[in-house]
Amino acid sequence: MKKVLKVLGCVLVLIICVALIALGITGIRTKLTQDDYSSVYTDEKYQTPVWAENVEVITQDISCGYAVIEMFSAWNGGDITEESLYDQYGKVVTSTGNKFCQELNKQFPEYKTEIHKYVKNTEFIDIMYDTLASGKPVPFEWAALYGDEWTLHYSLIIAADIPNDKITVANPYGYYEELTLEELLERTSFQAYENMPLFMKMGFAIGLFEKNTIYSVE
Repeated sequence: MKKVLKVLGCVLVLIICVALIALGITGIRTKLTQDDYSSVYTDEKYQTPVWAENVEVITQDISCGYAVIEMFSAWNGGDITEESLYDQYGKVVTSTGNKFCQELNKQFPEYKTEIHKYVKNTEFIDIMYDTLASGKPVPFEWAALYGDEWTLHYSLIIAADIPNDKITVANPYGYYEELTLEELLERTSFQAYENMPLFMKMGFAIGLFEKNTIYSVE
């Protein structure tokens, strides 16, 4: 019995060490995304406001991933709904960033959607701006409040006026949001997520979730 307990103790210590290392690596990766983006306010490239027209916000019934696909479909002239997606699969298949990207490519084969994870702030802004400049809404992941509770959430960036520091988001919690770049990036990096539970931290640590994640649509 003592030998078994000793082995179990060693295994537990090993698991804790691995978890701490994974959390440390996540912290480093997050810090590396936080480069100085102040130059974008005066960069000639970003002086013209850009937007995607006629993006109607909805209130999600099933999941934020399915709701974003429904909003994108309506903008694109389609009729995909949360309910039709759920009926197709019998479950939610967009719970991770990679699966969400796969579903966007499946539902909208006329576009090429690519996931960009742990990008630097300047890269995030550039991908956002270029996609909006082509007239398309921008799917992305961020920390969003549902009532008083922070959540990991998918939404669409639909406009950017960088000189006036105004980013507009269609949030499938049922409303449009206007944020500064600082507020947006605090939430895409999940630094705004107060009192993040351990299971969520471990989700980032093992790569189930990602920070500063945006989807280019071409």
